[in-house]
Amino acid sequence: MAERPPSLGTFSTLSIGIGGMVGGGIFAVTGLTIEITKGAAPLAFLIAGLVALLTSYSYLKLSLAYPGEGGTVDFLNRAFGGGVLTGAANILLLLSYVVLLAVYAVAFGSYGADLLPEAQRNFWQHALGSGVILGLLALNVWAAGAVIRSENIFNAIKMVLLGGFVLAGLMLPADWSRVGPVDAVSPMGLVAGAMLIFLNYEGFELIANSSAEVKNPRRSLPIAYLGGVVIAIGLYMLIVGVVLGHLSLEEISAHSATSLSAAARAFLGQPGYLAIVAAALLATSSAINATFRSTGRLAYVVAKTGELPRELERSIRGEHSEGAILCALLALVLVNFVPLEAIATMGSAGFPIIFALVNIANVRLADQTDSRRWISGLAAVSAIGALAVLCVSVDENPASRSHLWILAGMIVASLLIEVSYRGATGRQIHLRERGLGQRSAGEGIADVKSQ
Repeated sequence: MAERPPSLGTFSTLSIGIGGMVGGGIFAVTGLTIEITKGAAPLAFLIAGLVALLTSYSYLKLSLAYPGEGGTVDFLNRAFGGGVLTGAANILLLLSYVVLLAVYAVAFGSYGADLLPEAQRNFWQHALGSGVILGLLALNVWAAGAVIRSENIFNAIKMVLLGGFVLAGLMLPADWSRVGPVDAVSPMGLVAGAMLIFLNYEGFELIANSSAEVKNPRRSLPIAYLGGVVIAIGLYMLIVGVVLGHLSLEEISAHSATSLSAAARAFLGQPGYLAIVAAALLATSSAINATFRSTGRLAYVVAKTGELPRELERSIRGEHSEGAILCALLALVLVNFVPLEAIATMGSAGFPIIFALVNIANVRLADQTDSRRWISGLAAVSAIGALAVLCVSVDENPASRSHLWILAGMIVASLLIEVSYRGATGRQIHLRERGLGQRSAGEGIADVKSQ
């Protein structure tokens, strides 16, 4: 494939990360997070953000050393080789993106159905959630160029509406005594709540897939990775603080899936409510679009390394759409048969596993990436520790204990897919070694051979 000339400046690179992070997740799980962590919810967003910030250091160093569209898949393969566990981790990453699609679609359905009579909301929540997946999948397959061009517009409108929500919420009278960690929740409950929203921060991972297209990576990538996460932390803490300031815990529980629009109606009336519903529909739609592009490319790269069937290497109308189609079908199952809390647990547990592995990968490759091992080591320990707390907390609650079986199912499925596929095809991976920053976007991540 011909080398793609660098075209992304600092602002565009930063926008990729912020657009990926400030998406549908904040609309989907804010109410759920407040139910778990109560007045300490802003602190929960800070804790999750700090784990993401540490991990973004590893992504920054790895992206500078190994730019290209392979991203996480390439990093893991380089650090750990082409073994079964590496392949299973890459498939787990793909399944975690399926979970993200489901979270965004549930949020879209919840906010859309909130406009309709209460008796019809359950039906329309599922119908709208399924419809947005199918509709945007079709657009990504048949009109990908138009969708990509509209993405910046959608992101700009979303950020303006959220900015207005925060400013108005801070300026108008509110009960700020509800905001505070004192006696709100136990330390373990706080960390568990923080990890439940960890999926809100995974979007910075998308920068790695575009790293070879950045004009001045040494300048732009640190701002995009580190600055993007810091901006997202600040915005999330302000948003959840405004919700707490204008709604009681009982009101938030009653509107758990649509807490932002409920808060907007409380201090801005019906116009504010409609504005946030519009922001939610735009944000979740753009997040689904971005995730479809990522899953299509990710499935292509994973297939290219020999960890998924060659059929996923094909393109439709110039786009890697077969992986997106497969992920859409799996997401439809989650949207219609799995509760939001279970979906959020799956996503917020899947990504810490991947991020812990990426941090360990950077520890192993520290000499090549010119990294401080202790930072990536601390990030790996933080991700693993927070994941352990989340699992213990979920297990202690009889209502959510079954969610651990769903997570275990994701992990086991990743291993079984990898073992079964390699056993059936005999494909092996032989990584190509390249110098620092010499690999161009679109070049093969590995040579794949069949025995």
